[in-house]
Amino acid sequence: MTLPIWPIIGGILIGSSAVLLMWLIGRTAGISSIVWNAISTPNSDRIWQVLFVFGLAIGAFLFHELSGRPFPQINNDPKLAIAAGLLVGFGVRLGSGCTSGHGVCGIGRLAPRSLVATSVFMVVAILTVKIVRNTMGA
Repeated sequence: MTLPIWPIIGGILIGSSAVLLMWLIGRTAGISSIVWNAISTPNSDRIWQVLFVFGLAIGAFLFHELSGRPFPQINNDPKLAIAAGLLVGFGVRLGSGCTSGHGVCGIGRLAPRSLVATSVFMVVAILTVKIVRNTMGA
């Protein structure tokens, strides 16, 4: 059995970035909020938010360059991608945050709302996989 090194490194980097962001500027690393604030109305925090989003893109690029793993290929119908994006956006607003904000940062702070939200995310994900595999044979 080989050790899954890339997920371990990724987890360490995600956790470290969340801790550093909280420690250095007192902000939670909820990606949906950071992205929304970086592209919406100007605010005093915009510089670090834009840099954070830019760092996400650069980090993904560097991972694929350094690991030699291929870049993901998107072969789906654009209408399906748009619908999926809208559903994710709706879920983020409905859940008052994204999986990274609740799962990484909220649980780390023992926030009750994040414990509930992450539990719901996981149950729905498990049920979705079960339904899709049983009905679509994927």
